[in-house]
Formats: sequence, structure tokens, C-alpha cells
Amino acid sequence: MLKAQAYTSDGQATMFDEMLRPDGTPRPAYAELVAWFGRQNRSSFRQKQQEALAIFSRLGITFAVYGASEANEKIIPFDLIPRIISAAEWRFLERGIEQRVRALNAFLHDIYHRQEIVRAGIIPSEMVNRNDAFLPEMMGFDPPEKVYAHIIGIDIVRTGENGFYVLEDNLRTPSGVSYMLENREAMMRLFPELFAAHRVAPVERYPELLRQTLESVRPLHCNGDPTIAVLTPGIYNSAYFEHAFLADQMGVELVQGSDLIVDEGALFMRTIRGKEKLDVIYRRVDDAFLDPLNFRPDSMLGVAGIFDLYRAGKVTIVNAPGTGIADDKAVYAYVPDIVSFYTGEKPILENVQTFRCSIDDERAYVLDRLDELVVKEVHGSGGYGMLIGPHASKKERADFADRINARPGNYIAQPTLALSTCPSFCADAIDPRHVDLRPFVLVGDRIRVTPGGLTRVALKKGSLVVNSSQGGGTKDTWVLED
Repeated sequence: MLKAQAYTSDGQATMFDEMLRPDGTPRPAYAELVAWFGRQNRSSFRQKQQEALAIFSRLGITFAVYGASEANEKIIPFDLIPRIISAAEWRFLERGIEQRVRALNAFLHDIYHRQEIVRAGIIPSEMVNRNDAFLPEMMGFDPPEKVYAHIIGIDIVRTGENGFYVLEDNLRTPSGVSYMLENREAMMRLFPELFAAHRVAPVERYPELLRQTLESVRPLHCNGDPTIAVLTPGIYNSAYFEHAFLADQMGVELVQGSDLIVDEGALFMRTIRGKEKLDVIYRRVDDAFLDPLNFRPDSMLGVAGIFDLYRAGKVTIVNAPGTGIADDKAVYAYVPDIVSFYTGEKPILENVQTFRCSIDDERAYVLDRLDELVVKEVHGSGGYGMLIGPHASKKERADFADRINARPGNYIAQPTLALSTCPSFCADAIDPRHVDLRPFVLVGDRIRVTPGGLTRVALKKGSLVVNSSQGGGTKDTWVLED
């Protein structure tokens, strides 16, 4: 069922195959999986694919596709073949992730206080103080434990044996952890014999650890166990399934802004038993919509007065307002310097080379090479608002050039990386597909990195876009234990 020549990635020798060496022999972490493949047939895989679809349909694991002409609620595509990461590879990634999130939280504390990194001339003042994601209202405020970004998703891509790069830092309202958990549950049901043959690090404690993290950042004057709720924009949000899933798994309430009220210097949840005080809010609502008294006055998603309570230390908001500046794609270019400045160490995980279109020379370089580069909006997400130059038409590149010239500060560009491939069951065959990885990090009284994370896979042949909204899917990620 499995043939080495299926993994030559269309003859591109620079493409790194995570499962097979160039001579077709399996890499050590995949040896048992390759042997297992040899005992399978396509009909059994087709049956398992249908069983997986039934599991995800029953659970209601969906995502929204905005602007689609067809029905916008879809079952997220699930690839049956797990991605495997060795224990040694994971130790390296974990060290790099922990270093990075420590530095990013230190950066957030600094820019909302003395701005030493700006004074040192490492980051231009305008990059911080004129950034749309910077919240002047957060100046001088110390959140509990001095943690701003409690829940983080770091997007990592691989290009070679030791070539790991951070593609993005997601610190606002990172999503996808529910898919990680349900992927593992589905795989354990479908292929118990595979788990019996591997020592796979568990991920199922994530909701418990998330709750512990939220409890650890309770307001200073909270007596006893804090009362926690997940604040969702509502059922039409693309990640609503995840909001409801995490609230249920943690055993806390799922609320909308209309369920909450600020009264007598505290935040309350309306219940059939009357008002119930809340101490910690895991919000999945963007900054601008969080509080109509302080931000967008037309917001119907937030709670009037909640930000003033937060500043007064009466409630904790997770992630803190204003964290978005640390995952701004223009600031991303400075993260290696941020890591060195706050930790005194060389970055363990490298950035992808990034060109800032706000700088004249770099913009000229980008415009001259649009057919080679990937161009992204600084505040874009979900695979929207980007140009993959090698796959774009001349008209698409010309249109993007006009956009860049009109708003140069709104765009950055990066080389088109030869992303690693993993085997995927696509169209009744096993073929290589490009993947990335989003490990999930919890930061409170300590840093907790869930082993593995969410592997996203570009299911369209030749595509580099892994986002589910753009035709991508997900697969279970196995970190092997020693």
C-alpha cells in the first residue's frame, strides 16, 4: 500500500519528507507505522475514513467559511494518518517555544510600561505606539502574575532535518485546540492497535491544565476558588464549537455579553438563580468589541464596564487586552531581537526571513519579486488577504502590487518555503501533503506546552495553504516518549 516513490514530492529534491529518507527507508520515528501500512489495504482505509466522518459529524465539529456561496458550516477534513515527532525533536521544540513565550510576555509588559526596547533603539517607536493593535489604555497596568498572553498558539513549519521555523505567533484568541483533542479521541477509537505499538504522549489533560492556568491568574482579592466563564461572540462565530467544547470540558459556563452585567464594582452572570459573581473571563471576543464604554461603542458582543473592572483588579481577562501587538506580522520581524533582549539568549527557534513593505528598500525588493514571495496582511488571518506569488496569476500579482503601494505598512512578505510533507490519505491514495504545526502553550503560574499540538495539512495537491477555510484539514500529532 505504501511505496517510497510516492514521496518524491514531484521530484523536488529540496522537499523534506518527514516519514521517509531519500533512499525510501523509514525514519526511526515512523518505522512501526510503515510496517503497519504494509498490513493494510485501501478498502479498510476507506471504511475508517467513513467512520471518522461519522464521528466528527456526530460531535458537530465544524468550522465556518466566510463569504462562501455554499453552506458555510462544514465538517473539518480529517486525515487518518498521524504525524509523528520524535522525543528528541519535541524536546528541542519545547525549549524553543518556552523561550519565545517568555520573551513575548516580557515584551508586552515592557511596551505597556517603560518601553525599554524602544529606548534601546531595537524597535522603532512608531512600530509600537502607532500600531493598530497597541492599546494605550493598558499603559501602566500589571495583570495578575504579569502575564498578558496566557493561551498561545505558535505556528511552526519544517524545511529539513533540523530546519524548524516559527511562521506566526498567535496571542489574541488562538483557536484549534478542540480539533487537537478530538483528533486524538477519533484516532484512539479508529486505530487502537497503533497506539498499543507506540508510546504517545497524552494531550487529553489540556482542559484540566487550561482551568488550572485560569485559576492561577485569579484577581488578587479573589477569596476561594475563582468562578470562571468562557465569553463567546455567539453561535455564528467560526470557532463557536471550540468555545462550547472548552467550557464543557472545563466545567465552566459559556456566556455571551448579554449574559453579563457590571454592578456594584463586580462582574456578574445572570442565571435563573439570580446574579452570580465572575472572577476570570476566558474571552474569545476581539479587543475592539470587548467593552462598548471603552472601545467600539456599537459593540453588542462585549460587556459595558468590564475593562474598568479589569483595570481595577476586580476581574481577570484572558488573554489580556492589547496582546495582539505581539503577534502583529510587522512586529514578528523583530521577535529574534525581542528574544535576545529579554532573555539574554540566542533564539532557539528561527523566524522566517521577513521583508517589511513599510521600508522603502524592502518594499522595492518585494515588488520586484512578487512572483517568488508570499505576501501577507499585517493583521490578516485564516489564509485570507495573502498572495502566494508562485501560484498567482499576473493580474493577481498586479492587483497586490497596487494594494502594497497604497498601504505599504499593511503588508509584509516572506520567501516561499519548501514546507515538509507527511503522508496523507487523499482521494483513495496515500500521497505526500504539506503540513505545519500549532503547539498550544498555557502561561500562568508556570508555562505548560501540550505535547504535539494541531497539525494542519494542505489537502489540495501542491498547495501550501493549510487553513481549513482554504481547503486544508487536520491530522493527529504524536509525540513519542522515550
